[in-house]
Amino acid sequence: MRVTPKYLAPALVAAAALTLAGCAPTTASGGGDADGADAAPVAIGMITSETGPLAAYGEAYVAGFEAGLDYATDGTGEVDGRELEITWEDDQGNPDTAVAKAKDLIGQGTKVLAGTVASGIALSLAEQAEQNEILYVSGPAAADAITGVNEYTFRSGRQTYQDVATAGTFIGDPAGKKVVVFAQDTAFGQGNLAGVEAVLGGQGADVQGVLVAEDATEFTPFAQQLIDADADLVFVAWAGASSGAMWTALQQQGVFESAPVVTGLGDVATYQAYGDASGDISFLNHYFGGAAGTDIEDEMITRLEEAGAVPDLFSVDGFVAAQMIVQAVREGGDDVDAMIEALEGWTFESVKGEVTVRAEDHALIQPMYQVRLVEGADGWAPELIETIDAETVAPPVVG
Repeated sequence: MRVTPKYLAPALVAAAALTLAGCAPTTASGGGDADGADAAPVAIGMITSETGPLAAYGEAYVAGFEAGLDYATDGTGEVDGRELEITWEDDQGNPDTAVAKAKDLIGQGTKVLAGTVASGIALSLAEQAEQNEILYVSGPAAADAITGVNEYTFRSGRQTYQDVATAGTFIGDPAGKKVVVFAQDTAFGQGNLAGVEAVLGGQGADVQGVLVAEDATEFTPFAQQLIDADADLVFVAWAGASSGAMWTALQQQGVFESAPVVTGLGDVATYQAYGDASGDISFLNHYFGGAAGTDIEDEMITRLEEAGAVPDLFSVDGFVAAQMIVQAVREGGDDVDAMIEALEGWTFESVKGEVTVRAEDHALIQPMYQVRLVEGADGWAPELIETIDAETVAPPVVG
């Protein structure tokens, strides 16, 4: 048993993304002590959405993980001669399904779980990790509550705080600035408003909300409210079929002339969804293909293309998860405490450049991006405005 204290769950900003898995005997110590061909495989349980509403995100995560595993093991799928035996399970976007599959994997002796794009599922898997004292590496799930939830849980992607803080970089120091959140009056929209209040409001911004009924179809009056607010930044959190009409109204009414309008750039499938407003929106971004310009990004993209995939928003989360699991097994073997120690404070080169697993609460400290869309022969495509330094958008330490 580890004697380090359990981490406290954060009280603020548990909003979701802004768009948004064999039995192995125990070895005495690290992976380097295993005897190559005579050592049993290391069972890794991967749980993510392969069907359901988040299947596209899950597909990008899976492709990124496979590319990362190939890279981190030099194409062998082994660590110090031990095969990494990967079992994929579909959570179907359902926490109960995910927990049932996690329990089954744990019952078979699996000591490493990873994955999921849904925050509610990730928190349920984190609870299973603590109860069963196994390692869990969360996937693209963005809820801030995952960071520091317990000593067994790590994350391979960014979190909501980093998204919102990146939005704030469009206005520099938020202190004294007015930020208006334009969102639907739903749990998603309210969660984004709460996130902006916690992050930018916590940095001194005056945060207000303009929340719209989910079934609204006429957005001209709301566009005028945004202009009248005389904001320094308009933060848009929107989802669903009315997105196109909403963006058109903001563009036609001149909202983009009154203040920077910022939203999160989603996956490749969304690049053509903003209509005439596409070139006017300022995007915060976790990742798009070509954003990083690193040698490891080139390695990932080559592997993705060879597998018939494209680099996408959550490719990097899968790639990083593979790197973290290889590090944990290399240094810790089957010893979960040693795996945790191998990851805490680990700084390494990945797709986005240098990233760090913060020792205190297991947040992944990483750069983020400011992006615009530009029109080309094949439609709208992202273009990098600026890379935001990892420490600039690092969330406060939990616990």
